[in-house]
Amino acid sequence: MLKNLIIRNYALIEELEIQPHAALNIITGETGAGKSIMLGAVGLLLGNRADMKVLFNTEEKCVIEGSFYIKPYQLQEFFEENDLDYQDESSLRREIAPNGKSRAFVNDTPVNLDVLKTLGSALLDIHSQHDNLLLGDHQYQLKVVDASAENSSFLAQYLKTFKQYKILTNQQEQLQKEYLSAKNELDYNTFLLDEIKQAQLQADEQEKLESELAILENSEEVKIKLNTTLQALSTDEQAVNNVLRLVISTLSPLTNLVKEYEDFKNRIESCWIELKDVAQELARAEENIEYNPTRLEEVNDRLTLIYKLQKKHNFDSIAQLLALEEELAEKVNKVLNFDDQINALQKEIDQVYGSLMEQASNLSQRRQLAIPKIEDSIKAFFADLGMPNAVLKITQTTTEPKADGIDIINFLFSANKGIAPQEIEKVASGGEFSRLMLAVKYVLAGKTAMPTIIFDEIDTGISGEIAVKMGKMMKEMSIQHQIIAISHLHQIAAKGNSHYFVYKDDSRERTFSRMRKLSDEERIYEIAQMISGATPSESAIRSAKELLEL
Repeated sequence: MLKNLIIRNYALIEELEIQPHAALNIITGETGAGKSIMLGAVGLLLGNRADMKVLFNTEEKCVIEGSFYIKPYQLQEFFEENDLDYQDESSLRREIAPNGKSRAFVNDTPVNLDVLKTLGSALLDIHSQHDNLLLGDHQYQLKVVDASAENSSFLAQYLKTFKQYKILTNQQEQLQKEYLSAKNELDYNTFLLDEIKQAQLQADEQEKLESELAILENSEEVKIKLNTTLQALSTDEQAVNNVLRLVISTLSPLTNLVKEYEDFKNRIESCWIELKDVAQELARAEENIEYNPTRLEEVNDRLTLIYKLQKKHNFDSIAQLLALEEELAEKVNKVLNFDDQINALQKEIDQVYGSLMEQASNLSQRRQLAIPKIEDSIKAFFADLGMPNAVLKITQTTTEPKADGIDIINFLFSANKGIAPQEIEKVASGGEFSRLMLAVKYVLAGKTAMPTIIFDEIDTGISGEIAVKMGKMMKEMSIQHQIIAISHLHQIAAKGNSHYFVYKDDSRERTFSRMRKLSDEERIYEIAQMISGATPSESAIRSAKELLEL
């Protein structure tokens, strides 16, 4: 429900603010006074194209802002999906800067036009005799049937299952793409994997092999130098260990004479013990060294293989090759296990699809039961709306599952006797379209929370008793839904809970479009003028009073 509307700096409107009544609001005024201008401004809240040419003052920005009570519309999920703060009373705002740049806001949060358009269409429905595309839209027709069938909870459950189904089928599609891509690489990856596996690489073997190679390639020189070192340590007459042993023996008697000499002896003795250990290890190392051309060839071959693999993959360590082996094994195993994954996913898809089609069939049946009731309900208003020979036929066909089920709904209409019903947009005139839309919305009024409906002179071309009945329908609809009706008929104007008058203000150097809410006395005079002209007669004034009292 629209609580407050502000229009600033738009076309002929310098500033306008209204707080519409929760029920039926009537807007009247002289031709060209600005009623259509106001609708153009409201259209910006529905995401319509903005143009800097509409600026009243080209040096200031244009602002259109509407505050709405939105609790009945169950829009919490929409706000959550678009990362917006939900409030029961929310605002939509559109701004057009002097440079032509347009911005949109929901509760002061910037949004793109698609978000504004989606939200705006849930809150405002502008309907005019010249804008009848909505009723000819199959998607809207389906919504009419669902509203009449009270399918909201069934649709919500179906949509939840449909989203689950789409997620699974998207996963299946992605899995198939991955499978095809991996399958194309399987032979190559298998070859690389086998090549690395056959090498039987060990994490630390490269360093050991490189050390062993250095010894094998220089075995003679190493053996000579180790032997020379051993001689200097142990075997020569003046070997270091022999000299140290003599030093220890010489110092030992002195330790009884001078206590502190014992420390010297102990330190030298430690060196002697350490050097003896080193000499023993050197002896073992020297014994193990021998010229072994067979082993040299083996080590060379092994390192050549390692270096070749590293160069091939642009690596510099065995650790990287082992990591690649693990990665390749995972890729190969994934392809080999794809069939199991695909089959498991297909089984899950089949289960969800079964639930989806069961829910879709239930929706279909509920729609099928609702269609005759809709046809009969709308047909009951045709005579009252001046179309006694009109026929509405609603057809239902099925298709593949979509977000709203498996049904395609089509409204077929004929206004004349003997003419077979056809698609609405092909056969309905502007006036017939408008009256049909009014009947549809009247039927829906008791079934669902509808947006604020703005009727823009849909009463064109009617008069007399039909106008009275149309006004009565609007009045009854407004008990549950807010309606704003721009009208030129006194029969309809008299039904309003609030009455606004649009007029031109020529008191300054430039013409302004203004709107004011009429008092009870002003309403009488305005409706009397609508009955008999600019200077209403006494009888017209009496008629106006009678209409307002009724």
